[in-house]
Amino acid sequence: MQTQKPSVSLIQAKSYEQQALRESLTTLLEPLGGIAAFVKPGNRVLLKPNLLTGSRPTKECTTRPELVRAVAEMVIEVGGKPFLGDSPAFGSAKGVATANGLLQIAEELNIPIVEFHGKRYQTVNDNFNHLLLSKEAMDADVIINLPKVKSHMQLTMTLGVKNLFGCVPGKMKAWWHLEAGKDANRFGEMLVETARAINPNLTILDGIIGHEGNGPSGGEPRELGLLAAAENVFALDRAVLEVLKVNPSKVPTVAASQRLGICPQLDEIDFPHLTPDVMQVQDWQLPEKLMPIDFAMPRVIKSTFKHLYIRFIKEPMNAYSKA
Repeated sequence: MQTQKPSVSLIQAKSYEQQALRESLTTLLEPLGGIAAFVKPGNRVLLKPNLLTGSRPTKECTTRPELVRAVAEMVIEVGGKPFLGDSPAFGSAKGVATANGLLQIAEELNIPIVEFHGKRYQTVNDNFNHLLLSKEAMDADVIINLPKVKSHMQLTMTLGVKNLFGCVPGKMKAWWHLEAGKDANRFGEMLVETARAINPNLTILDGIIGHEGNGPSGGEPRELGLLAAAENVFALDRAVLEVLKVNPSKVPTVAASQRLGICPQLDEIDFPHLTPDVMQVQDWQLPEKLMPIDFAMPRVIKSTFKHLYIRFIKEPMNAYSKA
């Protein structure tokens, strides 16, 4: 239910306590029509949290389990059938979910935790037609994107668009870091095209406590008291950068969405609750130094990845496109 002028709902929220959080989420989603505007009875609903790692739970570098629980309960109450899924950078979705306190929630609410597997999908941009995306995500009736506010040592910030990179299976992630890692603009465009292909129905951003500095995992927690929600993930990311006073040109995903003409200007966004200037955060800490997106991998490793890519991904893709 995209409107002509995208809405980004911004509110202050201070607590992960369940009752307070439910009230905050109800207020947050009310201008967007509530959860029932997105989830119909019987819908299979993917909840896509940030499950980066299970090794640093006290550093607030993953989506809080309390938020996942509250959204899952709201989905169930309107007749939806939620499931959790991700393709973490390290480990399995179930393993990382367990380490972050999500397994107990999943068991209590009878929510499956699904490992993502890749399949090739048509993208809007022909330059990225070799994207492999999660079949489990693409087959869901509804996708609710649940990112965390974090600084990022390769991409400056990771918000809603970057969180959807979790819908790219693990081995393909490594390839993209190599294939596009020398060019931050191209890597940003790949992430934007991933988000555009997945096209989440709703993004709810966890910014009650963010993660600043040398993220996505090596920084420190920062209380922000922020929740944000939108149908348009590109509008949401742009609005949150304004809250944090981060230049969009410094964030490859937002810069790419602006170049591609799919990111609205601030004056083209409706803010039904609070506006970014009212919510502004002072002295948000970005990474001390940006790292290469390709991790500066040695040439022999890159050569091995390239060989495997050509053998197992590119050649089958070419056969597929000729079929």
